Amino acid sequence: MEFILPWWSWILIFLLIVVIWDIFIQRSHTIKHNFPVVGHLRYWLESIGPEMRQYFVANNREELPFNRIERGWIYASAKKENNYEGFGTDRDIYAHQHIFVKNAMIGYQLPVKHPNQTDPYFLPCAKVIGAFNKRKRPFRPASIINVSAMSFGSLSAAAVEAMNKGVQKANAYHNTGEGGLSPYHKQGGDVVFHFGTDYFGVRSKEGNFSMEKMTDLVRANPCIRAIEIKLSQGAKPGKGGVLPGAKITKEIAEIRGVEVGKDVLSPATHKAFSTIEELLDLIEDIATATGLPVGIKAAIGKLDQWEALADLMKQRGSGPDFITIDGGEGGTGAAPPSFADHVSLPWVYGFASIYKLFVQKGLTERIVFIGSGKLGFPAKAAMAFAMGVDVINVAREAMMSIGCIQAQVCHTNRCPAGVATQSKWLQKGINVPLKSDRLAQYFKTFRKEFLEVTHAAGYEHPCQFTMNDIQVNVDDDYLSSDLKTVYGYDKTPVPFESMQKLYDCHHLGGGPNT
Repeated sequence: MEFILPWWSWILIFLLIVVIWDIFIQRSHTIKHNFPVVGHLRYWLESIGPEMRQYFVANNREELPFNRIERGWIYASAKKENNYEGFGTDRDIYAHQHIFVKNAMIGYQLPVKHPNQTDPYFLPCAKVIGAFNKRKRPFRPASIINVSAMSFGSLSAAAVEAMNKGVQKANAYHNTGEGGLSPYHKQGGDVVFHFGTDYFGVRSKEGNFSMEKMTDLVRANPCIRAIEIKLSQGAKPGKGGVLPGAKITKEIAEIRGVEVGKDVLSPATHKAFSTIEELLDLIEDIATATGLPVGIKAAIGKLDQWEALADLMKQRGSGPDFITIDGGEGGTGAAPPSFADHVSLPWVYGFASIYKLFVQKGLTERIVFIGSGKLGFPAKAAMAFAMGVDVINVAREAMMSIGCIQAQVCHTNRCPAGVATQSKWLQKGINVPLKSDRLAQYFKTFRKEFLEVTHAAGYEHPCQFTMNDIQVNVDDDYLSSDLKTVYGYDKTPVPFESMQKLYDCHHLGGGPNT
């Protein structure tokens, strides 16, 4: 007679094997050793803890880095869904640093034949990058919101392609990040080429900066409208990067100019310059060789070298065409908590320090200031423009518009949304045409709502915001005050005639005017 074990006995046998393994073989996990079988449940619950808190525990306003209301607004805006709130705000409007935009008694009214009558999304930068230094190819960004520096390699090919096609549809620009210019960045959108300490894409065989490769790259790719030198970034200022050999495919190796399968250790500092004087020399050399505006990007800490930079710019009558200020809250670059949590100032403090310094030196009019650090919401953008920003770059907000769910596993190559991974399978979940539409729609919705906030304040363009137009809560004793009082400086007025003048500018990026 044939003996057949009942189905449940196989479960018991499996559990017995697990018990034997946990007690007698594995010695790395104390909990599993002391509590076999049950210990596995503990680790499994811990692994899904962030998701459980995100969907079932945390309230609408308490999650970080982006809460549910912020994410919901981006998702709804990207999908052209209803992004309104009902029954009033649920935000604590007396909380520290809450932003108030002061509305005018009678707002700005669009005249007949105004550009925003036919295009409610039209909102370009009020300044021309490279105009002061008389670059051969100055550039006026056609959008005040653009994609910040994120590399192909950290982001998937599908994500980069969707973003570039999206910025083309939104007439914005796409910053390459320091991973070099990939084919996925060349889908029709304006590009800002960004390089860091390892000079990917413009790198010699010895790992140094190559001016020849830079000029060849610019000549071959007219989509590149400006060049950005990264001094540091918000997530990890003063720290280099590690690109494991296992992640370096043939495609990535060709784009970055490195060897397949060999670890690349990016240094914390540049080899092309070591002093402020040498940095300014490099900026001028690149601008002369390429004809493009050249700027710098940095997170802010000490100000002594920034003061030396400003003094030298004043003395020479030249310098960077734009300065991108990254906040310590930046997050697309993986970093140890000691850096991500503590090194460099948050955006609002860092930007205020730098802009105030350049105001004192009389240099603000010659520079286009770019803000980067969770500014992808109209109220935060209004505050940034009131403080002196001319353009904002967004990274995580752009990622969310194409499907990022804030899983916070970007550094593991297991991004479930296919955005921050090199897994071919996970990338297949990104429908590039659809996601490009969603990024474009997020940018357009953002610009439209920002314009409406601007008009409510009585202005035609956000560049007209002043420090007195925004009020923030400070603390219990000193309840609320305008930005001028809080940060101790006045924004330099931006020369602005009309939106029509911006529309007619032949340096305008993006659309049909280029």
